[in-house]
Amino acid sequence: MITPIVDNPYQFGQIAAANALSDVYAMGGRPITGLNIVGFPRGELPLSVLAEILRGGSDKFAEAGAMIVGGHTIDDREPKYGLAVTGLVDPERIWRNSTGRAGDRLVLTKPLGTGVIATAIKREAGSPQLVDFAIRSMASLNQAAAAAAAAIGVHAVTDVTGFGLLGHLHELAAASGVAAWIDGGSVPAFPGVWELVAADVVPGGTRRNLDHASMFTSFEAGVSESLRLVLADAQTSGGLLIAVEPNRATALASALVRSGVAAAAEIGQLREGTAGTIIVSA
Repeated sequence: MITPIVDNPYQFGQIAAANALSDVYAMGGRPITGLNIVGFPRGELPLSVLAEILRGGSDKFAEAGAMIVGGHTIDDREPKYGLAVTGLVDPERIWRNSTGRAGDRLVLTKPLGTGVIATAIKREAGSPQLVDFAIRSMASLNQAAAAAAAAIGVHAVTDVTGFGLLGHLHELAAASGVAAWIDGGSVPAFPGVWELVAADVVPGGTRRNLDHASMFTSFEAGVSESLRLVLADAQTSGGLLIAVEPNRATALASALVRSGVAAAAEIGQLREGTAGTIIVSA
């Protein structure tokens, strides 16, 4: 459930739905149904706005091959929209964030920076091209990436959302009993995000994420403050973070490209070491 991250209510509905569906894709599941959960300021905004939000969510679920089957609405001064999603998965093929192995390559399927861009939208600081690029990414399903990963076979998967890349990688590494290394120069980010961070267009949640990540992350010399913030940036409808054995990493990259996941990149690996710790190189 999220608050509006963009001005267009239809796009907001699409993004919220893609964000909710991502949890099922991150476990290797197929979404079946969704229940709308809505907070809406009755009497302060026209009901046509609510209708567009729900239409965006419904269309995104249809794209996923799933169905909205009901929901609940409350009177709330701030608009909020999310969904409870039910999916199906073979118990023998379910993906977890606790089954990564030392040596696994780490692959990220979407660029980072949506938190920064959402703040830029609020401050009217982002270019129309950057905002449009980010909206299309946030509204895109992780369905194709999940299908590519399933076809190749992977060890562990999680999606990157509110805790940022560092926070979610920490969870995966800690649960798997391994450490992690990130090649900062390989991490994809939306074009224009670096300039926004340099101009201090950074949400408070991202700074809090970075403060928390400092407890388990070591940054090598040369890792800029901008890179640290982007790695901690709170994402909405972010990509999948996939741990795959080294001899399948190239096949996974090719499968992602064939599936249209053009922004996917190998960003590091899991290693032997203190569980949950992360080293970031420049």
